[in-house]
Amino acid sequence: MIASEKRFSEELDPLELPIDGTLDLHHFQPKEVASLVTEYLKECRKNRIFTVRLIHGKGIGTLREIVHATLRKTPEVQSFRLADVTGGGWGATLVALDP
Repeated sequence: MIASEKRFSEELDPLELPIDGTLDLHHFQPKEVASLVTEYLKECRKNRIFTVRLIHGKGIGTLREIVHATLRKTPEVQSFRLADVTGGGWGATLVALDP
């Protein structure tokens, strides 16, 4: 699990995220997303998970653009694409990682 800091009642509480190949980014601020995605992908590779689904939502595309920019800069990313209809459509990105 990785921890992310979230502000709650003026304190920083760690949030434990399961490393299962799916990361829902809806509850995070855009400024948190790039580092969270980078760390999550590292942990996935450590756990031998090489196909990852990042759920950023459809909205106006802010999180999607942050996710895609981060993925373009990550050398361990083989490829990425928007999910098909059954995987969240353009509200989720599927990532293939180097083993």
